[in-house]
Amino acid sequence: MEIVIFCGGAGTRLREETESRPKPMVNIGKRPVLWHIMKNYAHFGHYDFVLALGYKGEMIKNYFCHYELMNNDVTIELGKPENVCIHHNHEETGWRITLADTGEKSLKGARLKKLQKFIEGDTFMATYGDGLSDVNIHALLDFHKKHGKLVTVTGVLRPPSYFGELKINGDRVEKFFEKPEMPGFINGGFFVFNRKIFDYLNDADDCDLEYGPLEQIVDEGQLMVYRHTGFWSCMDTLRDLQKLEKLWSEGRAGWKIW
Repeated sequence: MEIVIFCGGAGTRLREETESRPKPMVNIGKRPVLWHIMKNYAHFGHYDFVLALGYKGEMIKNYFCHYELMNNDVTIELGKPENVCIHHNHEETGWRITLADTGEKSLKGARLKKLQKFIEGDTFMATYGDGLSDVNIHALLDFHKKHGKLVTVTGVLRPPSYFGELKINGDRVEKFFEKPEMPGFINGGFFVFNRKIFDYLNDADDCDLEYGPLEQIVDEGQLMVYRHTGFWSCMDTLRDLQKLEKLWSEGRAGWKIW
């Protein structure tokens, strides 16, 4: 099934890095955080990615359009541009990547609606382009299939912050608080959606996902939470980036499961 990754925001809280590139293209080690997220989905056998581009989206297009040349050894014959031999030596085989411009100013609901034409099945996944986790995708999908509701969100325990908090009764989400004041489970991304989600969205730039659509879905009792107690971290600020870079360089990257 398809995996939508939101890659269009301007990343204003990480302006030190995002002045020149979109946040999903900020490196951890020698690879963009976006690549790390995609590697985890691929580890569970999911290779069909739909990237919702916006701010400086051309850089993400350029990265993947030149991926084979930049990540393999290459033999070329000058004067004969058709004679290019790529010596495959990377592991990213079979990835299918749709690079879709969803507007520089669009909110996430609008971005998702604009991708509807690329979603073929009744179920698809989605996540943010700056969140890393070792969440078990197989278990997440099994949970979603068993409860039969419209949406599953992965809930992670974090201290109070600017993330969306989840008020939970059993496995059902009763309230979705954006920017909470009290600690609790928060929205960690790694969603599973039934395609009926598109009925709650429109392609106007001001159509959000967390505000409005998900709140309505909560009111209808159709949002369930998959609790994840393993590794999860966002890359929202320079401090977050430095922490993740340190974990990677020391071989302690909790999200690296491949």
